[in-house]
Amino acid sequence: MSPAVSLLQDLVRLPSINPMGRSWVDDRHLYEFRVTDYLEQFFRDAGLPCERQLVLPNRENIIARYDAGSATTILLEVHQDTVPVEAMKIDPFGGEIRDGKLYGRGACDVKGSMAVMLAVMRRLQRERPNGAANVVLACAVDEEHTFTGIQYLSRILKADMAIVAEPTMLKIVDAHKGVVRWKLRTAGRACHSSAPHQGINAIYRMGMIVQAIEEFNTWLGTRPAQPRLGGPTISVGRIEGGVSVNTVPDDCVIEIDRRLLPGEDPLKAPGELEAFLKQHPAINFPFTLEPIWLACPALNPDGSDALVAMLGRAIDGVIGSHEVIAVPFGTDASTLAEAGIPSVVFGPGDIAQAHTNDEWISLEQLALAEEILYRVVTEQ
Repeated sequence: MSPAVSLLQDLVRLPSINPMGRSWVDDRHLYEFRVTDYLEQFFRDAGLPCERQLVLPNRENIIARYDAGSATTILLEVHQDTVPVEAMKIDPFGGEIRDGKLYGRGACDVKGSMAVMLAVMRRLQRERPNGAANVVLACAVDEEHTFTGIQYLSRILKADMAIVAEPTMLKIVDAHKGVVRWKLRTAGRACHSSAPHQGINAIYRMGMIVQAIEEFNTWLGTRPAQPRLGGPTISVGRIEGGVSVNTVPDDCVIEIDRRLLPGEDPLKAPGELEAFLKQHPAINFPFTLEPIWLACPALNPDGSDALVAMLGRAIDGVIGSHEVIAVPFGTDASTLAEAGIPSVVFGPGDIAQAHTNDEWISLEQLALAEEILYRVVTEQ
């Protein structure tokens, strides 16, 4: 059994839930500090120098380094946080092994990859192979909500290339869409619901905004698509308004998710929607766009050819062939690429299992991923 399995069990049993911007009554399982503490002890036990980087209260990136005296430095990056556990039908922190799978929140996204990277770092330190690259392992916080951790890391990390962990079924991702998120608010005038004509219903106004955003998404679909990624999109994922059923609401807010193609500027996306809404014939009332709370650029494949080839050779040596794909979801890789580090995404597990109510990862994929990554960092 791969050494990564027992490490993964340990990690799954340490809650590291990202609150995702919500208020929680029970916060016993929130934040990444338990995992960070575990990682620090692991690195010290392995003889690997490490440092912590405070990002937010109880939320620290941690960085470990293996120095081979090489001219090449490879960055391995993985996030510590998971999504919440509501509605899970298994013990989210059990780490149960059954039928060749390990179950629990984060097993697939993305503690499986973290366990693999830890196993690789420990093996490097024990074996000290000739010809290995220098390796930096960076474990970031807050990837699932606002990418704050990687934004901090990208300011200080230096490397020749980066492999970012996400469940890709051992395929190489060299391109993905970006994402930008913000809130839009409509205002009204509250009154008793028995006389609604005396007020202005902010939810009704928002209904017209939402319908117009659906039209905007159709308009985005007329733009030239990227052959491997498709076209840009926009979606309203959350709406909130009103205080009671018998009060005409004076406030309503939605959360907007805009997916970007390489070359699109995340900071310009809200203004583009605003201009569309202001010229829409049905929107004859004021609305407010709140500041962007998440901005992640798209991952452009340009500049990563050498890394793709190197990782591809390692995959070929372990499983016989490799595949290079593009995906619609965002990752930490694009922030690193924007900082000048050629980056790809790679890891064990299937994205279809991420965030599910019975999340699991294949033990076979863990073992294969460990061998692949070890070959990448040792066969320069």
